[in-house]
Amino acid sequence: MGMDANAALEARIAGIGFWANGLPSWQAARDFVAAGTLVEDAPRRPAPRLLAANERRRAPETVLLALEVAMAACEDAGRDPRLLPSVFTSTHGDLAITDYMAATLADDPRALSPIRFHNSVHNAAAGYWTIGAGCMAAATAISAGPASFAQGLVEALAQLAAGEDAVLLAGYDVAATGPLGAVTTSEGLLGGALVLARSGSGRLLRAALVQSDAGRGDGALAQRCGGNAMAPMLPLFDTLATGGTSALLQAGPGTALRLELAND
Repeated sequence: MGMDANAALEARIAGIGFWANGLPSWQAARDFVAAGTLVEDAPRRPAPRLLAANERRRAPETVLLALEVAMAACEDAGRDPRLLPSVFTSTHGDLAITDYMAATLADDPRALSPIRFHNSVHNAAAGYWTIGAGCMAAATAISAGPASFAQGLVEALAQLAAGEDAVLLAGYDVAATGPLGAVTTSEGLLGGALVLARSGSGRLLRAALVQSDAGRGDGALAQRCGGNAMAPMLPLFDTLATGGTSALLQAGPGTALRLELAND
């Protein structure tokens, strides 16, 4: 869905979810921004309660990460995940599975795992989410390179403007591996999610596309997690953690998504 560069969209930020290496929750991220503290013995990867233990063992890190932050945002907002339309956005999807499939197809195509192939599609996380949460609402999967989070946010805000009461947005990326790592840089795990609502409590977010270049930010989260492909979302999360009032996100070549945040 397109957006007029002169138009502004708005929403209430009803809930927030976050996960990164050493920062396995939004509270942990806020504590890090405030005092530089990391969680001791933090888990190596998420373990979303939405999946049964055997499913968690089989699911790739992209799915674990996306479901963890999505559920955290829903819980923070006090919203039933079964009722929320969702937008899942990832720069690269699951690079580890892509690397595995490319290597297997080159060396022994008949050995390709149907389960891994099943998890290779870009909307795998959205599919796991709708099944695990029992959600019958629409789910959208987006990829737009470094602009993936900004364009996912535009899509979620546009759905609100079109009449939805609330929309879940989840952005996530994992580490690059194999030969892909030489051309597609991404380090560690990073995910963030927002429940955006037309009304209610929470900070008011206004967004508009502008002609501008935007970097990955210089806040505490951007400095710690800046090597991940989803790092372009971090100026917003740094702003939310500090109580700031503005952020600029990469939204495409020469284009940025200007965000203004207010408490009323």
